[in-house]
Amino acid sequence: MKRRSFLKKAAAGLAVGSVAAPAIAQSQPTVNWRMAASWPKSLDTLYGGAEHLCNRVSQMTGGKFNIKLFAAGEIVGGLQVADAVQNGTVECGHTAAYYYFGKDQTFAFGTNIPFGLNSRQQYAWYTHGGGLELMREFYREYNIVNFIAGCTGCQMGGWFRKPIKSIADLKGLKFRIGGTGGTVLARLGVVPQQIAGGDIYPALEKGTIDAAEWVGPYDDEKLGFYKVAKHYYYPGWWENGSTPEAFVNAKAWESLPKEFQGAFEAAAAEAYTWTLAKYDAQNPAALKRLLANGVILSGFSNDVLAACYKASEENYEEVAAKNAKFRKVWEPWKKFRADQIQWFSIAEARADNFMVATQRMAQQKGGKKG
Repeated sequence: MKRRSFLKKAAAGLAVGSVAAPAIAQSQPTVNWRMAASWPKSLDTLYGGAEHLCNRVSQMTGGKFNIKLFAAGEIVGGLQVADAVQNGTVECGHTAAYYYFGKDQTFAFGTNIPFGLNSRQQYAWYTHGGGLELMREFYREYNIVNFIAGCTGCQMGGWFRKPIKSIADLKGLKFRIGGTGGTVLARLGVVPQQIAGGDIYPALEKGTIDAAEWVGPYDDEKLGFYKVAKHYYYPGWWENGSTPEAFVNAKAWESLPKEFQGAFEAAAAEAYTWTLAKYDAQNPAALKRLLANGVILSGFSNDVLAACYKASEENYEEVAAKNAKFRKVWEPWKKFRADQIQWFSIAEARADNFMVATQRMAQQKGGKKG
């Protein structure tokens, strides 16, 4: 009898719970937002990350908080998302903050800066290293609340019609590059061009630019760069672990119920891991397909990397001397980077380097047997 009584009470409790959950959701207002993305729909990892964020927000709020996503060009161009959020044209956007470095180079820290943090280090800086607080303070004057909402991992160094064997080969090169990487390369004679993703291929095909970088094999294959430029370089030292962000209009954010704010923040964090995992899963096969199509894969020489690193550090120190906002982020960021490099050099680097060497030896042996 006691057991039956317990089961009846348990069943009644489950019934109440099943009614209570939607009742809580129903007590909230219905909120409909628009999100402008900097990406075309064809890029199913960057655009897909924004789409994932929107879908999860709706799911977590029982369909009461809905965000309609618009691709680049549908409301504003891919490089105008921050302005649209700041002005309230849309409630939120999904973009790369470094697109707006022309307003202030401090924006670039929101995505990545040359010879910056890798994907794990960037996330650590944002969530536990003071990065979020520093960037929130900076974005405040632009009427923006920011959330880390995606990651590409370390990017590739781009597509070139001719080999890049020395710094001399960069002089006069019209190169599509995002963010402060272009500022650094300009010091070495490059003519940087910042062009939204969907517009890069036509510019490269027509010769408006001589070379271009985007993200990595999976996206680059989709955009077709290998059809007009065969030399594919690595690494993209200007983007060691780039992070797209979700920008939210400050007034729109303040008007949201706390539960909806929590759902948005959680969905943005999911978008980060979802995007990075998809790139890591898709890039290996995409690179194999590119190589099968005649792509010539090369690493930038140490001389080129060293010159670019020197130019990067000189740029940061010059900007920091003139821009107090940049300096306020740069100084603690620089210390965080130094500590992270020291730590990663111990466990991570040793483990990774050993596995790379072991894998290469196994492949060489397999090739000899064949």
